[in-house]
Amino acid sequence: MEILEEKKNKNRRYKPILDGIPDWPVYQLSKNRKEFIEEVAAKSVERIKELRPNIKQLITDLEATAYREQNRIKRNRWRVDPKDDQRFWAKVKNELVELSGKNNDEAESIANEILQRIVQRYANEIAGNFKPNSYRVTRELIKFWFQRLLNGARVKKFGAFFRNQYTLRDKIQIVGKVKMLRTLAKQGTVVMVPTHFSNLDSILIGWVIHSCGLPAFIYGAGLNLFNIKIFAYFMNSLGAYKVDRRKKNLPYLETLKMYSNLAIQKGAHSLFFPGGTRSRSGLIEKQLKLGLLSTAIEAQRNLYLENPEEPVRKIFIVPVTLNYNFVLEAPDLIEDYLHVKGQDKYFPEQDKYGSVQLLRFLFKFFTKGSNISVSIGTGLDVLGNYVDDAGNSLDNQGRIIDTRDYFVSNSHITDDKQREDEYTRMLSNRIVKEYHRINRVFASHVAAFVAFEMWQKKFPMLDLFSLLRLPEEDLEIDYSEFRETFKRVRKRIYELKAEGKVRHATHLKGKADAVIKLGIENVGIFHLKRPLLINKKGNIITRDLTVLYYYHNRLVGYDLEHCI
Repeated sequence: MEILEEKKNKNRRYKPILDGIPDWPVYQLSKNRKEFIEEVAAKSVERIKELRPNIKQLITDLEATAYREQNRIKRNRWRVDPKDDQRFWAKVKNELVELSGKNNDEAESIANEILQRIVQRYANEIAGNFKPNSYRVTRELIKFWFQRLLNGARVKKFGAFFRNQYTLRDKIQIVGKVKMLRTLAKQGTVVMVPTHFSNLDSILIGWVIHSCGLPAFIYGAGLNLFNIKIFAYFMNSLGAYKVDRRKKNLPYLETLKMYSNLAIQKGAHSLFFPGGTRSRSGLIEKQLKLGLLSTAIEAQRNLYLENPEEPVRKIFIVPVTLNYNFVLEAPDLIEDYLHVKGQDKYFPEQDKYGSVQLLRFLFKFFTKGSNISVSIGTGLDVLGNYVDDAGNSLDNQGRIIDTRDYFVSNSHITDDKQREDEYTRMLSNRIVKEYHRINRVFASHVAAFVAFEMWQKKFPMLDLFSLLRLPEEDLEIDYSEFRETFKRVRKRIYELKAEGKVRHATHLKGKADAVIKLGIENVGIFHLKRPLLINKKGNIITRDLTVLYYYHNRLVGYDLEHCI
C-alpha cells in the first residue's frame, strides 16, 4: 500500500490550484507592499503601547532596545546588516539620553516618535519583496540545474546532462496528505510548519510547494541565510520575509509577529519553522517557539471579530517533516549543541559554510544516490484539532465542531491573551506529536541509532562526553551482533508504524544485510570523516562518533533504546 502511494505521488503532476500569479495572495501583498508595511508598522506601534501603557515603561524598553542593538553591532555584525546601523542606533541612544531633561509631555512625544522610527525600520527590514518575474526565473533556474545534475549523474554520460530522463521527483519524494493540502489551500489559508535541519530547507520547501501546484507561500527565513549570496538571491526572488534571531527586543518581536498575523489575515499562505532555528542536536523538535505560532491563532480570532456573524476563511496548520540521510552543517550543529550542553566539558571547533561550500554540496547531492523525503501531515485547525477533507474541525470522537466557539466569552467573540496563550501551547504540543507520527524513518537513521546505542551500552560507566572522547580503536561492533540488534529495532519500527506512531521509507523492508548496507552507505554520505563504516574484517566502525551521535538522535523519542 505504501509503495503504491509513493509511486503514485512520484508520478503525479499536480495542476496549479490557481490559474495565474496575479491570483496569488502573495502577489496581492507585494502589489500593495508599501501600504502593507505601513499597516504593519502602525498596528505594531499600537500593540506595543498596549503592552507598555506607562511612558516610563516604554522609555525603559526603548533604552534596552538601543543598548542591545549597539551590542549586536559591536559583537555580531553580519554582511547583510544595513550600512547605517551604527549611525541609526547611536542617534536613537543620544535622543533617549536627552529625554531626562524634558518634561513628561515632551518626553512622551519624543519617545513615541522614536518608537515609530524603530518599528518602521524593522517593518521594512522584515518585509518580503515577491516579484513575479524573478520568481519565474528562480523557479526555472532551480528546476533546470537540479534536473541536469541529476540526469548527468544517473545516466553517467556527458550528453545526459542535457536530457530530461530523470526529474526532481526521482530524487525528492513527497509523501503523505498532498491531496488534502491542495484542498485546504483552496478553502482557506494554509500555514505550513516544517521541521528544520538544514539551510537547504527553505529552497527544498519552496520546490515542494510549487511541485504540489500551490501558489507561492510567504515564509520566514533566517536573516543569516542572506549572508550567503546564492541563498539571498533565491529567497529575495521568492519573497521570503526576514527573521533575525539576534534581536530579542520587544519592538522587533512585536513587529515580526504583526507582519505574520496580518499577512495570514489577508489570506497569504504562510510557512515558518516553529523550532525557530535548525535543530542543533539532530533531534526532531520537542520545544517550539510560540511567538510566530501564536500569530495564526490571533489571525483566526481577528477574522471572527471582524465578521461575527458571517463565514470566514479558516486557517489550517499543516505539519511537515523533512527527512535527510545527510545534513551539510551536521558537524557544526552538533558542536554547538554539545558546547551548550557540556559547557566547560566540551570545546568545539568552528567550521562555517559559504556559497562555494553550498554549491559543492548541491553538486555532490545530485551526483550521488542519497534521497530526500518530504512527509506532509494531516491538516489541523488553529486549536490543534484534526480537520477533514472539507476543512471541518473534528473532536476526538470525529464529530464536527466550530472553532468560532473557542473564541466566545459571554456570548461574544473576545480578545483574551491568557486564553490564547493556552491555545498556542495546545497547538504546539499537537504539532510536536505530529512531527513524530509523520516522521519517515530511513535505513541510515536506524543504522546510526543502533550503532551509537550499542556503543553506549558497551561503556555504561561513561557519560556522553567521555564516550565521545574514546579513541577509534576502541569502537568496533561485531557485524553479526549489530545485524541482530538492527533487526529487533526495525521490527519495533514496523510495530510503531502499524500503531500509527511513525512512518518509514519503503527501502527499510527487505533482507537485513541489504538494508544495513544501504543504511551505512548513506549515513552522513558526504562528510570527510564518515560516521559509520564497515572495516576489512566486516565489522562496524566509526571515524566520527560525534557526528554519528547527531544522526542517531533522529530516532530519539520512540523508546527504541529498549530493543538494544
